[in-house]
Amino acid sequence: MKRVKLPEPVARHYRATAELEAMYPHRKFTLDGHLVGSLGEVVAEQALGLTLYGMSKPLHDAFDKDGNVQIKMTAARSVSMYGPCERLVVLRVVSPEEAEISYDGPGAPAWEQAGKMRKNGQRTISLSRLRMIAGTIRTRDHAAL
Repeated sequence: MKRVKLPEPVARHYRATAELEAMYPHRKFTLDGHLVGSLGEVVAEQALGLTLYGMSKPLHDAFDKDGNVQIKMTAARSVSMYGPCERLVVLRVVSPEEAEISYDGPGAPAWEQAGKMRKNGQRTISLSRLRMIAGTIRTRDHAAL
């Protein structure tokens, strides 16, 4: 999997989170919601040469010459989706300075293999399941980038 450098302001957020968790081991200080979503979008834009849509476009965050892209970033073991997308890019934060591209491939198989719909209208899929899907279908190879 290809690793991409996180911009320094993003790295500072993750270092601060790690410092807080070391100081208060009985609490988690994960960066969630719009912040992580927006960070993932700009990291993917820069790393993969995507063009971002305006904020809150349903199902797709960006596009390139091949079509629409939904972008997810997490430091956890899963991501949640509201619906099927053309292409799904999932970034996992692996250190305060780096994220890895855990999945970059068609969105339909991810949606089909995601869990049951939750009350908030989302379905969740684990990164391990995404890796399984990537092993059985054609995904984008980032080793050469």
